[in-house]
Amino acid sequence: MLVYIYAADIYCEQCGEAIRERITREGLAPADPDDERSYDSEEFPKGPYPDGGGEADCPQHCGAGPQCVNAIEFDDSHKVGAWLENELTTDGVEYVCEAIREGGEVAELWADYYRDYDLKVGA
Repeated sequence: MLVYIYAADIYCEQCGEAIRERITREGLAPADPDDERSYDSEEFPKGPYPDGGGEADCPQHCGAGPQCVNAIEFDDSHKVGAWLENELTTDGVEYVCEAIREGGEVAELWADYYRDYDLKVGA
Protein backbone atom coordinates (compact mmCIF):
# COMPACT_ATOMS: atom_id res chain seq x y z
CA MET A 1 0.00 0.00 0.00
CA LEU A 2 1.15 3.52 -0.71
CA VAL A 3 1.49 5.78 2.32
CA TYR A 4 2.29 9.37 3.25
CA ILE A 5 4.41 10.55 6.16
CA TYR A 6 3.10 13.60 7.99
CA ALA A 7 3.47 15.07 11.48
CA ALA A 8 5.41 12.08 12.84
CA ASP A 9 2.85 9.53 11.63
CA ILE A 10 2.04 7.37 8.62
CA TYR A 11 -1.21 7.72 6.68
CA CYS A 12 -2.92 5.57 4.06
CA GLU A 13 -2.82 6.97 0.55
CA GLN A 14 -6.35 8.40 0.64
CA CYS A 15 -5.91 10.13 4.02
CA GLY A 16 -2.50 11.47 3.01
CA GLU A 17 -3.97 12.91 -0.18
CA ALA A 18 -6.88 14.43 1.77
CA ILE A 19 -4.43 16.14 4.15
CA ARG A 20 -2.44 17.46 1.20
CA GLU A 21 -5.62 18.82 -0.40
CA ARG A 22 -6.71 20.52 2.84
CA ILE A 23 -3.31 22.15 3.37
CA THR A 24 -3.28 23.28 -0.27
CA ARG A 25 -6.78 24.81 0.07
CA GLU A 26 -5.56 26.66 3.17
CA GLY A 27 -2.75 28.16 1.08
CA LEU A 28 -0.03 26.51 3.19
CA ALA A 29 1.35 24.00 0.68
CA PRO A 30 4.99 24.25 -0.37
CA ALA A 31 5.69 25.94 -3.70
CA ASP A 32 6.75 22.61 -5.24
CA PRO A 33 5.24 19.62 -3.40
CA ASP A 34 7.24 17.29 -5.67
CA ASP A 35 10.50 18.67 -4.26
CA GLU A 36 10.41 16.92 -0.89
CA ARG A 37 13.80 18.42 0.03
CA SER A 38 12.18 21.87 0.13
CA TYR A 39 9.88 21.14 3.10
CA ASP A 40 9.58 19.08 6.26
CA SER A 41 7.01 16.31 6.76
CA GLU A 42 5.74 18.28 9.76
CA GLU A 43 4.51 20.93 7.30
CA PHE A 44 3.16 18.88 4.40
CA PRO A 45 2.75 15.12 3.81
CA LYS A 46 5.64 13.48 1.98
CA GLY A 47 5.06 10.57 -0.33
CA PRO A 48 3.51 8.47 -1.49
CA TYR A 49 5.90 5.71 -0.46
CA PRO A 50 5.42 2.00 -1.23
CA ASP A 51 5.16 -1.04 1.03
CA GLY A 52 3.19 0.53 3.87
CA GLY A 53 6.20 2.60 4.86
CA GLY A 54 8.51 -0.40 5.00
CA GLU A 55 9.41 -3.09 7.47
CA ALA A 56 8.50 -2.33 11.09
CA ASP A 57 8.48 -3.83 14.57
CA CYS A 58 4.67 -3.90 14.60
CA PRO A 59 1.74 -3.71 12.20
CA GLN A 60 1.14 -0.17 10.97
CA HIS A 61 -2.31 1.41 10.74
CA CYS A 62 -3.27 4.79 9.29
CA GLY A 63 -2.49 7.64 11.66
CA ALA A 64 -5.96 9.10 11.09
CA GLY A 65 -7.25 6.34 13.38
CA PRO A 66 -11.04 6.08 13.60
CA GLN A 67 -11.38 9.04 11.21
CA CYS A 68 -9.45 7.20 8.47
CA VAL A 69 -11.23 7.17 5.13
CA ASN A 70 -10.64 3.40 5.06
CA ALA A 71 -11.09 2.72 8.79
CA ILE A 72 -11.67 -0.85 9.90
CA GLU A 73 -14.82 -1.15 12.02
CA PHE A 74 -15.37 -3.94 14.52
CA ASP A 75 -18.62 -5.48 15.68
CA ASP A 76 -18.72 -3.18 18.72
CA SER A 77 -18.40 -0.11 16.39
CA HIS A 78 -14.78 0.46 17.53
CA LYS A 79 -12.64 1.68 14.59
CA VAL A 80 -8.93 1.65 13.77
CA GLY A 81 -7.10 3.18 10.84
CA ALA A 82 -6.58 1.14 7.69
CA TRP A 83 -3.89 -1.54 7.87
CA LEU A 84 -0.93 -0.26 5.83
CA GLU A 85 0.28 -3.70 4.70
CA ASN A 86 3.81 -3.26 6.03
CA GLU A 87 6.29 -6.11 6.35
CA LEU A 88 7.42 -7.16 9.83
CA THR A 89 10.87 -7.43 11.35
CA THR A 90 11.67 -10.49 13.49
CA ASP A 91 10.64 -8.42 16.52
CA GLY A 92 7.44 -7.51 14.70
CA VAL A 93 6.57 -11.16 14.14
CA GLU A 94 7.06 -11.81 17.87
CA TYR A 95 4.92 -8.76 18.66
CA VAL A 96 2.08 -10.10 16.49
CA CYS A 97 2.42 -13.59 17.98
CA GLU A 98 2.15 -12.15 21.49
CA ALA A 99 -0.88 -10.09 20.51
CA ILE A 100 -2.55 -13.18 19.06
CA ARG A 101 -1.87 -15.11 22.26
CA GLU A 102 -3.50 -12.30 24.26
CA GLY A 103 -6.52 -12.24 21.92
CA GLY A 104 -8.76 -9.47 20.69
CA GLU A 105 -10.27 -8.33 17.44
CA VAL A 106 -7.22 -6.40 16.22
CA ALA A 107 -5.01 -9.44 16.90
CA GLU A 108 -7.42 -11.59 14.89
CA LEU A 109 -7.04 -9.17 11.98
CA TRP A 110 -3.26 -9.30 12.27
CA ALA A 111 -3.35 -13.11 12.32
CA ASP A 112 -5.21 -12.98 9.02
CA TYR A 113 -3.11 -10.19 7.51
CA TYR A 114 0.17 -11.88 8.39
CA ARG A 115 -0.91 -15.48 7.74
CA ASP A 116 2.03 -15.95 5.34
CA TYR A 117 4.45 -15.42 8.23
CA ASP A 118 5.50 -18.31 10.45
CA LEU A 119 3.36 -17.20 13.41
CA LYS A 120 4.17 -19.46 16.30
CA VAL A 121 1.56 -18.63 18.88
CA GLY A 122 1.64 -21.70 21.13
CA ALA A 123 2.28 -21.18 24.82
